[in-house]
Amino acid sequence: MSRPIGIFDSGVGGLTVLKALRARLPHCDFVYLGDTARVPYGRKPKEMVRGFASEIAWFLEQLDVACIVVACNTASACALPGLADEVSVPVWGVIEPGIEAARRATITGRVGVIGTKGTIASGVYQRGLQAAGLEVWAQACPMFVHLVEEGLADSEDADVLARHYLKGRGDIDTLILGCTHYPVLAPVIQRVVGGGVKLVSSAEVTAEVVCAAVGGDAPDGQGRVTHYVTGGVPAYQHTAEVIGGVEGKVIPLDVNRLADAGVSVRANRAAI
Repeated sequence: MSRPIGIFDSGVGGLTVLKALRARLPHCDFVYLGDTARVPYGRKPKEMVRGFASEIAWFLEQLDVACIVVACNTASACALPGLADEVSVPVWGVIEPGIEAARRATITGRVGVIGTKGTIASGVYQRGLQAAGLEVWAQACPMFVHLVEEGLADSEDADVLARHYLKGRGDIDTLILGCTHYPVLAPVIQRVVGGGVKLVSSAEVTAEVVCAAVGGDAPDGQGRVTHYVTGGVPAYQHTAEVIGGVEGKVIPLDVNRLADAGVSVRANRAAI
């Protein structure tokens, strides 16, 4: 197989997932779509985010990807598992891997999860963790994405917001960073919660799950990465430096092209 693996996020946060996947599948080609023109997803209605995910999945299918990784917690919460029924290739999100990582990490069974408003309001993490027999504390942190996107992860503002958001966490021993932007804020979050709390990011476990699923059928390419960006390319490249930079070609994508495709997709679905 020489088809690439498709990955998408509302912005640059999903690059943490891309990095983890490339470490495990260095010979695979990847297509990453950053929907920066419509970031952040976390403050938008669930149905709107679901529509965005459908549009992007359709676009990636047209690029003949072998599978799709929804490297966005909000989109995973809002669009899965329904999105998997709309496309002809396997689809994975980042939430189930995050829950599994927390289950492995906790000793006391008391777990916290932080994420966007959309992710926390969906209750998907809470339900999954409780189903695993764990006690859960959850908190929306709507300004964290802004801090990362603006390069303020090491700022005083980040420290103040982290202390504000995390003050009611109680006696947890594990904290899920339920947004792919949040690993960038891990140093300040760790300082606030203390060394006795283990931070869990779903990126590594998502990569583990995808690799286990594709197994010997892992796409075989040249290790190339192509980025499609709905917002400004210079802004994307600048913000991506926070995650570790952008390797590969970056192609601007008119967000109206996605929106127009979404109209067609929804019309065809209604006709079935």
